[in-house]
Amino acid sequence: MAEGVEKLEDMIVRAAESTAQHIAAAKASIGAVIFGQEKVVEQTLITVLSTGHGMLVGVPGLAKTKLVEALGTVLGLDARRIQFTPDLMPSDILGSEVLEEGVGGKRAFRFIPGPIFGQLLMADEINRASPRTQSALLQAMQEQHVTVAGTRHDVPKPFHVLATQNPIEQEGTYPLPEAQLDRFLMQIDVDYPDLASERRIVFETTGVDEAKPKQAMTSDELVAAQRLVRRLPVGESVVDAILTLVRSARPGPDTGEIGKLIAWGPSPRASQALMLVARARALLDGRLAPSIDDVIAMAEPVLKHRMALTFAARADGETIGGVIGKLTSRIG
Repeated sequence: MAEGVEKLEDMIVRAAESTAQHIAAAKASIGAVIFGQEKVVEQTLITVLSTGHGMLVGVPGLAKTKLVEALGTVLGLDARRIQFTPDLMPSDILGSEVLEEGVGGKRAFRFIPGPIFGQLLMADEINRASPRTQSALLQAMQEQHVTVAGTRHDVPKPFHVLATQNPIEQEGTYPLPEAQLDRFLMQIDVDYPDLASERRIVFETTGVDEAKPKQAMTSDELVAAQRLVRRLPVGESVVDAILTLVRSARPGPDTGEIGKLIAWGPSPRASQALMLVARARALLDGRLAPSIDDVIAMAEPVLKHRMALTFAARADGETIGGVIGKLTSRIG
């Protein structure tokens, strides 16, 4: 029995070492075309390794679209893009059935799949489309299939949605409801690059030759890496830290003074997300087990879109990031 356990552990170690090399190569390949966004690249890779979906939030011109395109090339995924607009219809995402006349005049419906049937779907400016169209993504994001005219159609595996959103121009937009936000594993904030990175951007993207991303993994290798993430062991102290953090982010008397600042908090789905992203971050760093530091590092992108502050807290100048910082300081 002990010998079998040792063999399994050795197999996991060898798989982790090989996977870590592939992931490092993927990260380096993306870094060759995306400058000054190391944290964003890392969080996006963690999202995909955790078999999740990500929401990229940032002002125009920060390479959000370019990042998703590079990710598709580097990971060997069939990438599709949908530009969300107010007149976009659910059928523009899911596909539709058309009536065809075959041999002998026999008529039948044929399903023409939409762009959602790609392995990596970029939903550009997702909050520009109507709630009806936004909701067309919900079933696929959660259940890995869609239903059109009563017939089930499975999306490919792996399947990831990376949506973008502009945080400043809110006129003519439809804010995503809480149920849809909760489908996203992480909210990844894309900020301005530092001076050195912006200098590099100016020189390397305005010349004759521009660097192109190179494939570093196949979709099968990505699926194997995703399975490995779920097999990494997690210590009791890390599990306790996750549960303590998520439960303390909910309103109520049990959370003390900070609980009075919170209007509504994260569901158990946030605990599941933190468990996965902590493992994925450890693997990305070449480690075989996550630590409490991984939980603290990933707390804000996992929790910030799953909770809201009371009006009084916002009036007093409190922010969700600040509140999450206070909560993580308790477990650090």
